[in-house]
Amino acid sequence: MKFLITGANGQLARSFLRKFKENKSDVSAFGRETLDISDSHAVVSVISQYTPDIVINCAAYNYVDDAEKNFEAAFKVNAEGVRNLATACKKSNALLVHYSTDYIFDGAKEDFYTEDDEPNPVNRYGKSKLEGEQFLMEATDNFLLFRVSWMFGEGKQNFLYKLSEWAMKNRVLRIVCDQVSVPTYSEDVVSFSICAIKEKLRGIYNLTNSGYASRYEVSHYFTEKSGLNNIVLPVSSDYFPLPAKRPSFSAMSNSKLSKGLGVTIPDWKDAIDRFVKDQGQVK
Repeated sequence: MKFLITGANGQLARSFLRKFKENKSDVSAFGRETLDISDSHAVVSVISQYTPDIVINCAAYNYVDDAEKNFEAAFKVNAEGVRNLATACKKSNALLVHYSTDYIFDGAKEDFYTEDDEPNPVNRYGKSKLEGEQFLMEATDNFLLFRVSWMFGEGKQNFLYKLSEWAMKNRVLRIVCDQVSVPTYSEDVVSFSICAIKEKLRGIYNLTNSGYASRYEVSHYFTEKSGLNNIVLPVSSDYFPLPAKRPSFSAMSNSKLSKGLGVTIPDWKDAIDRFVKDQGQVK
């Protein structure tokens, strides 16, 4: 199989590229400087030239707060870009693997969200991602749509990296305790995405680690496992007024994917344990 990856400079794409290098897969990867997915002509040209069997879209506008005032920029990548890829993949008979977010939900359910629950985003970033989902399903039925949450891995655009930066500058860390979801390791996203491709799954799946936690619980666990000597204190979201509202409980159930693959997806604590170990080996 020939793979084509967009958003090559992001943490998810880098995880894919490491895995594909190990497997010696046939893969072409494009960052924004070589393929802007909001440019429909560029998308058609690249997919026509490389004729991939599978396109993995790792390109995304992930600046949640900035999307409140720069919605057009978020929409171009998260919605129009997805439509461009889906339309081109349809013409080329290629499978499109795309990633969405738990932020398409409003957090009012007070239970795990499933693939059948009605989305209702509370911020403009979530709205842009939801519109991307809708464009995808309108353009093609040959897709895998994975909804992920609080993804972390090698890179700077994730909560654990920011937490590490804060920990170096501040003895006391004040972290919100009223936002709950599922921390998810990019390496697991890659592994289970590849499994789903091999099993020829299609449609919408929640792809998260198992369990759930607040930002505060994640921070306390991560700092402890990393050997950081910080004091971690819980605060409410009101303590840090931000432009974009966050859902209070957006944890998603991974049961559909687990059953579809016949696997048990590791708990978020296990994922953080492996991430800390992996980071230590890199250093």
